[in-house]
Amino acid sequence: MTLTRRTFVQGTTAAAAAGAFPLALAADTLKIGYVSPQTGPLAPFGEADKWVIDQMKTAFKDGVKVGGKTYAVQIVLKDSQSNPNRAGEVANDLILKDKVALVLTAGTPETANPVCDACELNEVPCISSVVPWQPWFFGRKGDPAKGFAWTYHVFWGLEDVIANFTNGWKSVATNKKVGGLFPNDGDGNAWGDKELGFPKPLAGMGFTLTDPGRFQNGTQDFSAQIAAFKKDGVEIVTGVVIPPDAKTFLTQARQQGFKPKVITLGKALLFPGAIEALGDLGYGLTTEVWWSPSHPFTSSLTKQSAKALAEAYEAGTKKTWTQPIGFAHALFEVAADTLRRAKSTKAADVRDALAATSLATVVGPVKWGGAGPMKNVSKTPLVLGQWVKGQKNKVDLVIVNNEAARQIPTGGALGLI
Repeated sequence: MTLTRRTFVQGTTAAAAAGAFPLALAADTLKIGYVSPQTGPLAPFGEADKWVIDQMKTAFKDGVKVGGKTYAVQIVLKDSQSNPNRAGEVANDLILKDKVALVLTAGTPETANPVCDACELNEVPCISSVVPWQPWFFGRKGDPAKGFAWTYHVFWGLEDVIANFTNGWKSVATNKKVGGLFPNDGDGNAWGDKELGFPKPLAGMGFTLTDPGRFQNGTQDFSAQIAAFKKDGVEIVTGVVIPPDAKTFLTQARQQGFKPKVITLGKALLFPGAIEALGDLGYGLTTEVWWSPSHPFTSSLTKQSAKALAEAYEAGTKKTWTQPIGFAHALFEVAADTLRRAKSTKAADVRDALAATSLATVVGPVKWGGAGPMKNVSKTPLVLGQWVKGQKNKVDLVIVNNEAARQIPTGGALGLI
C-alpha cells in the first residue's frame, strides 16, 4: 500500500480520536467543519454564521443518511480571526483533530484559500464561497487543465463584478474617469491585475483608470490616492477594500474636497452595519449584490424563499439582513445534498458526490464540471445595488441594475451621489 499523507495522518491521530469520543458516538456522528472570520476586520462576512448554524441544527435534527446509515450531525465552527495563517491552522485542526467529513468555508481569499489548500493537501472534500473565482483559483496557483481534486467553489467572478459596475456607470452621466482603490491582498491584486482585473475591460469600454498603486489594509492616510484622483479629474471611484478603510477614505475625501459622482466599492459596502457607521456618507454608495430578499430562489433544505430566509434572520437577530446569509445557508444545502448522495462517509466517496452536485439553492443553481469557467467553479448571478435611507431599517440596499442577471428584479435606478 502506498503511504499517502492522508493515511499517515489517519494512523497517527486514530488514538487521539478514539480517546476524544466513545466509539459508538464516534461511529455514529458525522462532523462538518466551518471556517469563517468571526472576529477581526473581516468579521462582517461571518456575522450571520452562528444564526445559520443554529438554523442548521434544526434542519439536521434527525441526522443525515449516508450510504444507508443515519448519522447525527455535528457542526464545528472555527474562527479564522481574519488571518490567513490562522485560517490554515484551524482548517488543519478540523481535519486532523476533529476528523470532519467535509469542510465549508467562506469570506474573502484570506479565509477560503488557506482552508482550501489545507483540504487539498490532506485530501478532505471542501466547499468554499464568498471569493470571486479568479482570486480563489489563480490565487491558489490552480492549473486550468487540471483544476483541483478536493476543493469546490461557488460564487461569481471578476468578469461579473466588472460587468455590473460598468453597466451602472454607463447609465449615468460622468466623464468616464475612474479611480481605483486596490489593496495589497488577494482581492486587491486580482481586481487591479492588468489582465484578469479591471484595467483591460475598462480601457476597452472607454473608461480611463487612475490606479495609484497598492496599499496595505488598515492604512490611516489616503491623501496620496485622493490627490491622484483630484489631479486626473476622477468622477467614479471603485475598488475592493475592507470596511474600516472605506470609512477612512470617504471621511478624508470629504475633508479634502474630493466629491466623485459615483462610488462603487466591493467588499466594504456590502454590509448594513458598515453603511450605518458611515452616517450620511453612506447614502448613495453602490456595491455588488450577490444575494438579497429579492433573489427568486428557494432553499432545497428548508424550502424558504430568499425573502423568507432574510425575514427569519431579521426576526431572530433584530438586525438587518446581510448578503452572506444566503451563501452560508447554501453551503449547508450543498453539504446536505452531497452527504445524502455519497456512497459512504469515506473522503473519496464524499468528494465524488460533491463533484456530481446539481442543486437548486437559495443562491441559485449549483453545478460543477460543465458550465463553469473551471471544473471546480460554479457561478452564481450578480447585480448592482445602491444604499438609500431605509423605511423599516436605517438603510436599505436597492437593486439598481440587473442587466447581467435579468431574473433578479430591480427596485430603482442608479442615482448620482
